[in-house]
Amino acid sequence: MRFASLGSGSRGNALVVEYGRTRVMIDCGFTFAEALARLQRIGLAAEDIDAIVITHEHDDHAGGVAGFARRVGIPVYLTPGTLSALGRKFERVRYRCFDPHAPFHIGELGIEPFPVPHDAREPAQMVVDDGRQRLGLLTDVGVATAHIRAMLCGCTALMLECNHDAGLLREGPYPPALKARIGSRFGHMRNEDAAQLLASLDNSRLRHVVAAHLSETNNTPALARRALAAALGTDPTDILVANQEMGVGWIELV
Repeated sequence: MRFASLGSGSRGNALVVEYGRTRVMIDCGFTFAEALARLQRIGLAAEDIDAIVITHEHDDHAGGVAGFARRVGIPVYLTPGTLSALGRKFERVRYRCFDPHAPFHIGELGIEPFPVPHDAREPAQMVVDDGRQRLGLLTDVGVATAHIRAMLCGCTALMLECNHDAGLLREGPYPPALKARIGSRFGHMRNEDAAQLLASLDNSRLRHVVAAHLSETNNTPALARRALAAALGTDPTDILVANQEMGVGWIELV
């Protein structure tokens, strides 16, 4: 199994996971043209994607899904709540609803979704596995619950939200209401929160950690790397960052 981020941040998110002949895109917050250009950067065409899984309805995650799915003719997997929130945007799109508590398969990939606290209708994050390796995904979450910890234990790779540094958000230019939303239990994780979560997990099989969904205003890659590295007792250079423009290239799980 391998995975690559096409971009991660408040202006658009998309992740591709591949195993065998199955390629799944998780979220697509980019226009079709932009998603196509980003796929080409990692050596893929739009027609190489077999399905899209949506974590929640916010535009930076789902804004480009319907257009991509209609153009390529592939199914979209989402929770009933996410479908309800997207409404008419999903006319003429093939979709399949999943229960955020129930595992399912897309081709050769297993998907284990789990609910998360975030200000969306029925958001879910997930673990993707190929029967041997496990990739844990956690972005757009306010706080880490006990269930989230249980789901992310024993992963080979983790992609964790490091949205903001508490001090930078507090002193930054955002209006008070937006700061309160971001910092709430239904908002986004701080570097410190991600580090505490990481330190609490069973990381005996962990080989790769990717910091994701960094705020371009309220965080820096150096701060995110430093926080996660401290949690693992490793060097900050061992932590990868999926940024907004370039994402992160293919990472193979072996």
